Amino acid sequence: MPGPGRGLGPRGFLTEEEKKNMPKVSGALLGRILGYLKPYWLQFLLVFVTILLSAVVGLLPSIITGRIVDEALVGKNMRLLVQLLVMAFVTLTASQVISVLESYINAWISQRIIFDMKNQMYDHLQHMPHAFFTSEKQGDIITRMNTDISGVSSVISGTLSSIVSNIATVVTTLVALFTMSWKLAIVGIVVIPLLILPTKSVGKRRYQLLTDSQAKNDEMNQLINETLSVSGSLLVKLFTREKREYERFVGVNEEVTQLALKEQNSGRWFRVVMGMFTQLGPLLIYFAGGYLIISHADSALTVGTITATVSLINRLYRPVESLLNIHVDFTRSLALFTRIFEYFDMPNPIQSPENGATPDVTDADIVYEHVRFSYDPEKELLRDIDFTVPGGKMYAIVGPSGSGKSTVVNLIPRLYDVLGGRVTVAGVDVRDFDLSYLRSQIGVVTQDSYLFNGTIRDNLLYAKEDATQEEIDAACYIANLSDFIANQPEGYETVVGNRGLKLSGGEKQRLSIARVILKDPKILILDEATSALDSITENAIQEALEALMEGRTSIVIAHRLSTILKADRILVVKDGVIAESGTHEELLDAGGVYRELYETQFRKILEMEGDK
Repeated sequence: MPGPGRGLGPRGFLTEEEKKNMPKVSGALLGRILGYLKPYWLQFLLVFVTILLSAVVGLLPSIITGRIVDEALVGKNMRLLVQLLVMAFVTLTASQVISVLESYINAWISQRIIFDMKNQMYDHLQHMPHAFFTSEKQGDIITRMNTDISGVSSVISGTLSSIVSNIATVVTTLVALFTMSWKLAIVGIVVIPLLILPTKSVGKRRYQLLTDSQAKNDEMNQLINETLSVSGSLLVKLFTREKREYERFVGVNEEVTQLALKEQNSGRWFRVVMGMFTQLGPLLIYFAGGYLIISHADSALTVGTITATVSLINRLYRPVESLLNIHVDFTRSLALFTRIFEYFDMPNPIQSPENGATPDVTDADIVYEHVRFSYDPEKELLRDIDFTVPGGKMYAIVGPSGSGKSTVVNLIPRLYDVLGGRVTVAGVDVRDFDLSYLRSQIGVVTQDSYLFNGTIRDNLLYAKEDATQEEIDAACYIANLSDFIANQPEGYETVVGNRGLKLSGGEKQRLSIARVILKDPKILILDEATSALDSITENAIQEALEALMEGRTSIVIAHRLSTILKADRILVVKDGVIAESGTHEELLDAGGVYRELYETQFRKILEMEGDK
């Protein structure tokens, strides 16, 4: 059985990449792995007992075959022949039943361990900071959650059980062979190297073919994904590239087909050669046994013993080959656990403190005290950010793209933590808040509205699971979403699609706003929340947003002058600092960064809106 994990080489040797990344075996690592097995030690004990029992019972049919030849056939005893045949059938049946029992227990244990590890991993990842998800590839996260942890099943039901089973089979078989005839046992064992060497050579050749084939398959999948996706197919049609893309696909598909044929043919001839070597062992035993009997060199040897030896020697070859590759399976198993533990060991700097504070944040001031922050240690993004948003007031943050506007507001719900200074709400450092309580008091509407692939109702109830229908209706009315929902055949049960694909940008944004309204937060953050709305829709909900912000401490990142003008104060962020602060008129008169933004962005947008 091949070792677990992704991108593994063939059985029998480690790839250069695997050798390079070979995990360091330590007592701590092995102890950590055993920690997952410990709760199921009783079931493991039962598995080992069934494996040992299966190995012993598996010997009996071969031994009984020898008795059939020597005692029943040679002795011409029909009654004994029937008895021995019945015994052989019973032992074969018992062996199969034991094997099924062992497989069932193994599968149960491995699935329970996978269940435990997936729960632990999901809980761990759910509490990782936002920075983790912005830096890690989503595909890698899903691979660790699904492929890697599911690969543990191969370790438990495959590698571990296979090692124990093969050892039990080899030991019991060797004992039986040498007990019956040590001479024939040695003859049978001599053939083993002939089985191993071709396996190593052909295995490397097949692995190279499989690697090349996988690379071409990846290329073909990439082509399919790019040209048959919604956006890709549209691009192909608009540039009339159907014929060109078809020709590309045919070319790649031809290479995939040729590589697959080479791999299959190499495997076919390999099986022929292996079959010949497998039969060589029994032939040598028949020759050696015949010689010993005919020459009277071993008077105790019988035809039945030769027959039983041939049967047992065939039972020996495959387990021996597997045991010679224990180091490969063991290394790959450790590598799999190491990959999983790498994620478990990732530190989470943003955690809720024990007995975190839960102060009333209604009309509370938000204070930034000489805040510093950086994503890259070598490049500081925010430096000496110092301002206060009075309770119940609405402040607007403006600035050039990439100046750090969103980062400033992300520090309030602790999506990131400051590197210097502090952010306080109601006089309490946000790092001293109970994290769940802090975030429950903050409502955020981002520029990129994210919706789950469920119904409109599902996405609304994500803010408040026990919301009444009246509360839902009121939130949708305020967000100017009621008419849209009423026009849908399924109403609130309308499925929005993956990431809200079935809705327009404005509809997604209004649904996102309705969700925050339903949450009824004490602090409101709007990160260019109306950017996906046309001017007509924006005007329709602007009053609703103003009503929502009434009595709440609000921070708005805005690019539309109509929103900025309603702010109690405007903060201008540039190059990681608060470059300017004041009202619209004050900042225009100052003739600084804000006036430049006004001349280059805001006034043009205002004129465009006025022309509509």
